[in-house]
Amino acid sequence: MMKIVSIAAIVGTMMLAQPAYAQLEAYKDYNINEATSIVTTVKVDSNMLDYYLEGLKSSWAPSNDIAIELGQLENYSIFSSALPNSGEFNLVLVVNFKSTGDIGPSKAKYEAFMAKWSDEQQKNSRETSKSYPNIRTITGSYIMNEITFNK
Repeated sequence: MMKIVSIAAIVGTMMLAQPAYAQLEAYKDYNINEATSIVTTVKVDSNMLDYYLEGLKSSWAPSNDIAIELGQLENYSIFSSALPNSGEFNLVLVVNFKSTGDIGPSKAKYEAFMAKWSDEQQKNSRETSKSYPNIRTITGSYIMNEITFNK
């Protein structure tokens, strides 16, 4: 009897260890969109959302506007939780690019951006961001591509 139980346990373990075979295949059953988003999740401290948004409005948003003007990114968004004190994050920052290749470093892109981003804006941005660690924690950062199913 013990031998039968041992054999059954071994067979059961082997069956569970078999790899799962996916039924869907990339680019046949679904497409991975070339457009890429950088998604950052942020936990802003209680009663500090307006202060953090004020900083984003004066630094993050204008820098993204310049990058859009230069064709370096497509658009950006900010999403706020209706339940700000629940979960690991309560604010999501999203920056959208035409493709993953647009994310990589580029001396030409940097120089074009810095030509538009004034010394005064850079100084203000640095000053504003100094207070960020006191009011928020970045809980995650992700590079994501949209998936669409083929019909």
